[in-house]
Amino acid sequence: MRPCDRLLGDADLFRLLKVQQDPEAVRIIHEVVGAPLEVFPLLAACEFAGALGLPAGTRWVGLGIAAATDFIIYFVGAITSHLLVGDFAGIGGAAFLLVIASALLAMRIKSRPRATRPL
Repeated sequence: MRPCDRLLGDADLFRLLKVQQDPEAVRIIHEVVGAPLEVFPLLAACEFAGALGLPAGTRWVGLGIAAATDFIIYFVGAITSHLLVGDFAGIGGAAFLLVIASALLAMRIKSRPRATRPL
């Protein structure tokens, strides 16, 4: 399984839980972290944009960089939110996905085509 596949699978699960307002997702995000229910669609949209952008980013470099950056910002925010309320048990999944998104960004930047300069 490629790192991109793992990140996309997890993002799909979390996005669906937010959109459908799964009781466990509501408990963690709304009751524990304190995010209002009105932001659930926005959180799901951020994950959806990243999940679509990563595979498309294999073809379009800029889109892949933007999608990986989207996920990095998203998961840094998730970790920060959990830490601010003292929910240290809730950062594991987000930290794992942050590492994968960071690795994907680094690989995408390293593998992008370079412009050649005439001598």
